[in-house]
Amino acid sequence: MQFIRSLLFTILFYATLILVFILAIPTLILPSKATLICGKILAHIIIFLLRFILRVKVSFSGIENLKKNEKFFVASAHQSLLETFILQAPLQYPIFIIKKELLKIPLFGWYLKKIGSIDIVRDTTTKDNLNFFEKVKSNIESSKRPLLIFPQGTRVKIGERLPFKKGVGRIYEALNLPCIPVALNTGKVWPKNSFLKYDHDIKISFLEPIEPGKDKNIFIKDLENVIYSSIDKLN
Repeated sequence: MQFIRSLLFTILFYATLILVFILAIPTLILPSKATLICGKILAHIIIFLLRFILRVKVSFSGIENLKKNEKFFVASAHQSLLETFILQAPLQYPIFIIKKELLKIPLFGWYLKKIGSIDIVRDTTTKDNLNFFEKVKSNIESSKRPLLIFPQGTRVKIGERLPFKKGVGRIYEALNLPCIPVALNTGKVWPKNSFLKYDHDIKISFLEPIEPGKDKNIFIKDLENVIYSSIDKLN
């Protein structure tokens, strides 16, 4: 039964992505808000599929922390492909930092560019990366949308304690904004490199803001500690 549900969810998950991508084509010539709305709709459809197919309930806690500051950025744990989509449900049209090569994917890359995603060439120093932090700051200052980053840099397995990337400290320093940490347990449902999906309820917790003004290295350590300790409580 678990295999059948996993197979059905996988088919419907990717079929939904393809369908929404096709139906959203007209938004490429409309204001970006139309494309962003499609992303939020997609998030709610995936939450529905989790509930309907896998019997997984998605719950968000700490939503009130998103209302404490007019401008902020979000730093989330990353355990699964799921949070890339479902975090768009509670967040107000987040701005993503993406790998530059994603922009080359037909339709998907076009949408990423349309919604103002910020691209970076990872693990290298290139001409394109030289003004990266200035680009991030400029985008956030001119937008009422929060930046969403995954400071681990990749999906990690439940229980794995990967050190956070140093870039998150530089973003914190450049933006001079409160950071909302996010703890989650999506890896309990769709673990990294696994086909099987499990019927464990998903909990996503928006934690107390970390205020600006700290040394960037202290900030990274504080962010690691609060996210990892909160994940332990969720599990």
